[in-house]
Amino acid sequence: MTDLVVVSLEAWDDVWRRNQYLVSGLLARDPELRVLFVEPPDDPLHAVRGGSRPSFGHAPREAAERLWTFRPVKHLPRRVDRAADARIARAVMRSARRLGMDHPLLWINDPGAAAVAQLTGWPTLYDMTDDWVVADRPEAERARLVGGEEWLLQHSASVVACSPELVRRKSGQRDDIVLVRNAVDVARYRVPMERPADLPAGRTAVYVGTLHRDRLDVELCVETARALGAQGTLVLVGPNALSAEDTALLQSNDVVLLGAKPRDAVPAYLQHADVLVVPHVVTDFTESLDPIKLYEYQAVGRPVVSTPVAGFRDEPGMVVGAEAEFIRHAVAGVSRATHDSFRRDAQAPHDWRDRASQMRAVLFLGRR
Repeated sequence: MTDLVVVSLEAWDDVWRRNQYLVSGLLARDPELRVLFVEPPDDPLHAVRGGSRPSFGHAPREAAERLWTFRPVKHLPRRVDRAADARIARAVMRSARRLGMDHPLLWINDPGAAAVAQLTGWPTLYDMTDDWVVADRPEAERARLVGGEEWLLQHSASVVACSPELVRRKSGQRDDIVLVRNAVDVARYRVPMERPADLPAGRTAVYVGTLHRDRLDVELCVETARALGAQGTLVLVGPNALSAEDTALLQSNDVVLLGAKPRDAVPAYLQHADVLVVPHVVTDFTESLDPIKLYEYQAVGRPVVSTPVAGFRDEPGMVVGAEAEFIRHAVAGVSRATHDSFRRDAQAPHDWRDRASQMRAVLFLGRR
């Protein structure tokens, strides 16, 4: 029996990201594997201050066969409770022991969770999905992330990065980083689906992904929607992590925000878009990414217009332009849309099954 504790940046929910695809692939390949998936901690005080209903975590509960999820609680801000990360780490240890996981492998993709590795001594895989140390964060938070990453790069049994740029940036601190890029569930995206009922009528420019200032150029979205005018609608599909002010700005300019969609529903929005867009900011942070949407967009074969961000700008067949050029190409793509069905014969991007096999090899290498 092999046990794996995954300390994730996202919850195990209907919006699947890298961790969910890789973990599900590992479980499918190894009938002896058990996984405890640790979700980001609830922060009830922060929720109350923000006018939201507080949540208080949950004990390990079965989410699928041989998969349990656990959500700890951060009761007080770190500036008040200096031992907050250690308390969360001990809660993870207790939850693992409750499931009989006494000597598990540990998988971390949040450098802020380094305390779990430090306190447990479990063999650790550090999976770098973003360069969080260059993201726009308060200084105290950034210092915590920098310290956690430095420790993980030095002490982890194995280190994985999702993009060549991340490998390049961190190679001075660690010279054996393994590249395991993102992918798509190709077969699922190739099954024809009905047009979603909430996709606006008429022609659409569609973006699928988490809405966050780290990635999304809100002002470019506004200008694109204005330029589209009556010709079409800019539609943003995905979890909304924007401020109330940014959300209101988008909606007041006729940008349609459809919110998060279950993973099985996402392909329909891509298949029925007239043009797929990537209105991302170009920063040190976005340069570190290997966007999952690149592979999802490729799988359906619809026209793509992107700002010159990593992944898209070097990919054949992508229309890339900054600001005014991006807007011009997006409007042109919508105006000349043929409404043909999506291309099932589009070049197949890499599949998550292959990535899970790569990750499995790294995990068991780190065990030795």
